[in-house]
Amino acid sequence: MFIGEFHHSLDDKNRIIIPSKMRYELGEKFIVTRGLDNCLFVYPKDEWENIIKKYKDLPNIKDARNFMRFFLSGATECEFDKQGRIKLATPLVNFANLSKDCVVIGVNDRIEIWGKENWEKFISSNEDNFSDIADNLFSGTFME
Repeated sequence: MFIGEFHHSLDDKNRIIIPSKMRYELGEKFIVTRGLDNCLFVYPKDEWENIIKKYKDLPNIKDARNFMRFFLSGATECEFDKQGRIKLATPLVNFANLSKDCVVIGVNDRIEIWGKENWEKFISSNEDNFSDIADNLFSGTFME
């Protein structure tokens, strides 16, 4: 399970360090793709294969086709360099509006990479609603 929030810099070659604990859990090769809410999703290979199996079961309707195009066309297999960095493809960097300051977060089965400004906007726009969101999702059974 991926957890935590880490602040790292994107260098001029679009490389970013992934925290060592996350590197271990990702394995040698993994998938980076467009995520939701203007961030990138990073999946271990086994989790990526589970997602692909689910997509194969989707009906051949416009929404499914469009989502698969969006999600899969940006996907790229990555591996770490000797410094524990990954090189992000330029279209992915542009999609997530990544600049020098980035935030790497663990979200259970995946890692997300956010531009610092986008992450701060996300937090500030949702922090007041966190209790309501939890109540709606878990009908009051969460965190009891």
